[in-house]
Amino acid sequence: MEVVSFVNRINRLSPLKHRLIALVAGLCLPLSFAPVYAYVFSFLSPLVLFVLWLNKSPRESFRTGFAFGFGFFVFGLSWVYIAIHVYGATPAWAAVIMTTLFAAYLAMFIAVQGWLGARLIQKYKLSPAIQLLFVFPLLWVLFEWLRGWFLTGMPWLHLGYAFPETVFSGYAPLLGVYGISLLVVFITGWFLYAFYQSEKKLRYYLLSAIAAVMVTGYGLSFIEWTQPKDKLIKVSVVQGNAEQITKWDADKIRLRMDTYANMTLQHLDSDAVVWPENAMTVFYHQIDRDYLLPLAKKAKQTDTDLIVGIPFMDKDRQHYYSSMMGFSASDKNTDNYSGVFHKVHLVPFGEYVPLAGLIRGMVKFFDLPMSSFSAGQADQPLLTLRGEPLATSICYEDSFGEELIRQLPKATLLLNGSNNAWYGDSLAPHQHLQIAQMRTLETGRMLIRATTNGISAFVDHRGKIVARAPQFEPYVLTYSVQPRSGATPYVRWGNGPVISFAFLLLIASVFYSNKVKNSPDDRQDNA
Repeated sequence: MEVVSFVNRINRLSPLKHRLIALVAGLCLPLSFAPVYAYVFSFLSPLVLFVLWLNKSPRESFRTGFAFGFGFFVFGLSWVYIAIHVYGATPAWAAVIMTTLFAAYLAMFIAVQGWLGARLIQKYKLSPAIQLLFVFPLLWVLFEWLRGWFLTGMPWLHLGYAFPETVFSGYAPLLGVYGISLLVVFITGWFLYAFYQSEKKLRYYLLSAIAAVMVTGYGLSFIEWTQPKDKLIKVSVVQGNAEQITKWDADKIRLRMDTYANMTLQHLDSDAVVWPENAMTVFYHQIDRDYLLPLAKKAKQTDTDLIVGIPFMDKDRQHYYSSMMGFSASDKNTDNYSGVFHKVHLVPFGEYVPLAGLIRGMVKFFDLPMSSFSAGQADQPLLTLRGEPLATSICYEDSFGEELIRQLPKATLLLNGSNNAWYGDSLAPHQHLQIAQMRTLETGRMLIRATTNGISAFVDHRGKIVARAPQFEPYVLTYSVQPRSGATPYVRWGNGPVISFAFLLLIASVFYSNKVKNSPDDRQDNA
């Protein structure tokens, strides 16, 4: 067959050419995510990698996987350089080294994935069918999951995040992002094997299975897993667009405070006004009496709730937190906030520094002000908005779906406050919004998303962006949100079923293949 011949020609290329092809395939994969949406690379890039992994030694599979992963992450997460160099005051050469090391670390997950697959193939003499139909796809999602929690986790650019507004979105309330990743790589492996083998009947079955997956996803997208609750709530999100470089500039803090206050006062006809993470860059206790409490009092006079992003210090314990703080119009206490949510999942090296005693002073990025936050408790009381409980996430912690669902099904709305100014005009804000869309699909809840300079948005419970602010402009985005009750299967079960299924199916496929190869009939046929 032509496909077999093509694969054989690829296999005869030198190892160096294999790695170059893998590098290019990895570089192409981020194009499948926002803002490019070239979905074909979600299938094509892993397909190329699977071809390069067919019947290779563990060492070569490791190197090929590393080349692919390095290309994938050095481009897909290139915005890390902006945070370190432009806003972290680190020399360009040091920022390049740190970004490269970060990409290399993440590439190791795909490298080890390739090595482990090759070891299984070598030890159990697995056929191309088992490799393409089971081993490569199942290991892909298992290593995505591992990357999502190992050493606090980096679940960015999971393959499923590319598909919140496609036929695969119907699977999100059932299977979550890992389930969609698994379906995508299954389709990749099935499609490749359909044309790799010569039996037309099997090809028909495999292509029919691919079509069935897509049609089923489309059908599932019409199911309403949650129900509208109570009336619509008019919410205004304030995007102040203060430059990140002025975050700790004492001369600019007053300007930032005036900007947010003035934009808020112009929208007190809304039921609630929401600010992003770190809208204020001074501690709450430093501006409560002369700024926040008077502003909250004015909001209460118009029956408007106020939620603000601000650092909070526990003066008794000398701990400080990245927090979202609520001032409820129904709360008659005018001397304090009504509720506070402290960020739970902190950013390593950004919000806290592991081994701080060893590495502080080495690079300016590690010595930024407020880089020693403490983590909030996982079971904090929920913030409320007009009496509706909120599932709150701050910045990138909304990429940890299983952590967010701890606040559900009690919460009826999602709230995310983010400071995307760290990453400038890069891929990061677009990728982050895609992640937020996936959270709405998984939970069946609308999302209020407030960011410092974009992309602020409202996303409905089907993952559709229903209102969106322009980037890099002071802007107030207003929309009426619908609280929802009930629980999707994903909210009830989390990632456990998908990861368990992938792990057990991998074991079953390997041992079944080995058992068949070692059966008396098979040995006799081979003789």
